[in-house]
Amino acid sequence: MGIQKENLTLKIKKEWCKGCGICVAFCPKNVLALKDEKIEIVDPEKCIKCGLCELRCPDYAIFLGGNEDEEK
Repeated sequence: MGIQKENLTLKIKKEWCKGCGICVAFCPKNVLALKDEKIEIVDPEKCIKCGLCELRCPDYAIFLGGNEDEEK
């Protein structure tokens, strides 16, 4: 049994983020923003979990993960 979409949350590895802003540009709900040249989740309630940010991030710095995923 796989992880249900509604159980996923956005996770960020700020140390991997180079501040390119590609994820911000592709987010259809304006959930993301650049702050101090790093990605930040500014409105998590608006996230529809479409995965475009994860798909487009060239540095794998943002992803949809379940509760068992912990930032390392």
